[in-house]
Amino acid sequence: MPLSDFPRHPLTFGPSPIHRMDRLTAHLGGATVWAKREDCNSALAYGGNKTRKLEYLVPEALAQGADTLVSIGGYQSNHTRQVAAVAAHLGLKCVLVQEKWVDWPDSVNDRVGNIMLSRLMGAEVRLDSAGFDIGFRDSWKQAIADVEARGGTPYAIPAGASDHRLGGLGFAGWADEVAAQEEALGVFFDTVVVCTVTGSTHAGMIAGFAAQERERRVIGIDASATLAKTRDQVDRIARRTADLIGLGRDLRDDEITVLEGWAGDLYGIPVDSTLEAMRLTAQLEGVILDPVYEGKSMAGLVDLVSSGEIPRESNVLYAHLGGQPALNAYSALFTTSVRARAL
Repeated sequence: MPLSDFPRHPLTFGPSPIHRMDRLTAHLGGATVWAKREDCNSALAYGGNKTRKLEYLVPEALAQGADTLVSIGGYQSNHTRQVAAVAAHLGLKCVLVQEKWVDWPDSVNDRVGNIMLSRLMGAEVRLDSAGFDIGFRDSWKQAIADVEARGGTPYAIPAGASDHRLGGLGFAGWADEVAAQEEALGVFFDTVVVCTVTGSTHAGMIAGFAAQERERRVIGIDASATLAKTRDQVDRIARRTADLIGLGRDLRDDEITVLEGWAGDLYGIPVDSTLEAMRLTAQLEGVILDPVYEGKSMAGLVDLVSSGEIPRESNVLYAHLGGQPALNAYSALFTTSVRARAL
C-alpha cells in the first residue's frame, strides 16, 4: 500500500534541513556537496536516523499493548539511545542489550556518550561481552523472554530497527522528503551518499527513490567491515520495503550499491581516512562527524568526488545520520589540535 497509508507516530520536527557545504565543495574541486542533517531532526536525545524509523514502529507497539521496548546494539549504539528516548517520551519501559561490538581501549567506553544518555533516560541497560554481528542475537531474545517472565509486554526492535518488517519505511519517506526539498531549492541531487551497516536506512532510500523513477545513484559506504552480510541485508530490506510501498516492479541489481574501502578491518575502529575526513569536515564546515559511521561515509565521499568517480557536474547529497555522542568514547584520539593534512 502507499507509504502514506502506514500509521506513523511523529517524533521529528518535520523535514530535516539541507544545506550546501561550500568550503568543502571548493576544497575538493569537484561536485557540489550538500548535507541533509538527521542529527538536527528531533527534540529527543539529539535525534538521528533511527528516530525516523521508529516513527513507523511506534504505532504497532502501541496497538499491541506493549509496555516495554526491547532493543540491542553496541556499547555506543546511537540506535539504543534513540529507543530509550522514544520509550521515555511515550511513558514506556525500555530494556537495552549493549554488546561489546567495538574492541576499543577507552576505559570509560561503557559509561559515557550514548550509553550514559540511555541510563539517564531510565533504560535498563544490560552489558554483554559478545562482539559485533548484525544478525539476531541470543542476548536480545533472552531480554525479550525476561520481560515476558516478569509480566510485561515487550515490543522487540532489532539492531538499528533494521531487520524489522517496517524498518525501511522511515527512509522511504526520507526519499519523498528529499524530492519536495529539491523542488523548493531548485536543485536535483543525482547522487546520495550514506553510511550503511545494519542496512535499513540505505535500503529505505533505495526503495523510496525507485518509486520516483528519476535517474539517481544511492551509494552506500560500508562501515561494517562485514561487506557480504551488509550487502545481503540491504538487498533484502530494500526489496521488502519496495513491496510494502507498492513499487510495482523488481528492484534492479544496479540500484543496490554498497562500496567497500573505508571501513577498515573492524566495525567501529577509525582508520586514517576516517580521522582525516572528520578533521576536514570540522575544520572547513564546523560540522561534527563521528568515528564509527559518518567519518567513514565522508571519507568515501571525499575520495569519490576527488577522483571524479562522482562527476564534477553532480550535486551530491550527504546523509548525516547523527552519532556524535559516541565521540565521548574516543577521547584519546583528540587530545591535541591537529590540522587536516589536506589543508
